[in-house]
Amino acid sequence: MNMTFQSCVKIINEWDIVAARQLGRKISKEIGFGTVDQARITTAISELARNIFPYAGRGEICIEKVSESGKQGMIIVAKDKGPGIVDIRKVMQDGYTTSGGLGAGLPGVKRLMDSFDIESQH
Repeated sequence: MNMTFQSCVKIINEWDIVAARQLGRKISKEIGFGTVDQARITTAISELARNIFPYAGRGEICIEKVSESGKQGMIIVAKDKGPGIVDIRKVMQDGYTTSGGLGAGLPGVKRLMDSFDIESQH
């Protein structure tokens, strides 16, 4: 796999969530994703950034353009130094929430993306 480009948005306040969404839409459009996939990517980035802001306080969303065997794609990485996730299996259950929300965030991101992985140090 050839990494061709990486860009990051620091998530410090709610406006940074908007900036991360805009970057994701821009890159996905440049790569050639259709409007439905652009919306899926933008939604996933928004959910990831929305988890960073309240739970960790700050972090970043990084997007890498990649190409392999002539196919274009992207890798989205959400990083923070928050307290970590105690039980990853639990947070991946639809409806589980610690914030009073709908509990659709991370499970929703997993459904929207082709591949999904969580690493947490608690």
